[in-house]
Amino acid sequence: MKPLVVIPARGGSKGVPKKNIKLLNGKPLINYSIEAAQGVFENAIICVTTDSEEIKEVVENTTSLKVPFLRPDFLATDDAGTYEVLLHAIDFYEKKGYTADILVLMQPTSPFRTHAHIKEALKLYTDDIDMVVSVKETKSNPYYVLFEENEKGFLAKSKKSDFIRRQDCPDVWELNGALYIINIQSLRNGPIGSFKKMIKYVMNETDSIDIDTMFDWKLAEFYLNDSN
Repeated sequence: MKPLVVIPARGGSKGVPKKNIKLLNGKPLINYSIEAAQGVFENAIICVTTDSEEIKEVVENTTSLKVPFLRPDFLATDDAGTYEVLLHAIDFYEKKGYTADILVLMQPTSPFRTHAHIKEALKLYTDDIDMVVSVKETKSNPYYVLFEENEKGFLAKSKKSDFIRRQDCPDVWELNGALYIINIQSLRNGPIGSFKKMIKYVMNETDSIDIDTMFDWKLAEFYLNDSN
């Protein structure tokens, strides 16, 4: 197994300005993911891919990690997709002589994903699947509380069922954005959304916090302060 760890960090953020380098409990948000990765992998195969000189400077000034490049212009636009960003990072390292076979994608917005989570998820990976992906059990069960408008404008259950009690519904899993362990050959055949052979790695609700809004930020601060 030859892994490449990719932590994608765009400079722009609308929900929380400068989110990736904003201080959470005195530490840049992205550093939580970097430190989790460093608990498992060597710096040489941890890649922070960013279009921001400011993020690059913060990472290099507050951690032992060096940012290997700034993204080229075509990957620095609002329309640039994660898929292209990942392929660019893989190709960059291949040109340097390192050919990875799995990609460990870590979003910097998951501060409670730890090195222990990474180690546990890696144990689930085999080379005959597309991906191991972190999930949490969703509260928004489509058999029970999710509805869509039908052609007459009335609400109908997203998944038809006769369940009366929530606990009788099948378990439904929600991607939490914290961790993706990806077969690189599968990725070269198409983006994550096209994968068919995925295995779940279950995380609890607190560890699954994904910071997208100021409410998420305040929630993360609450948990950090409450645990100290």
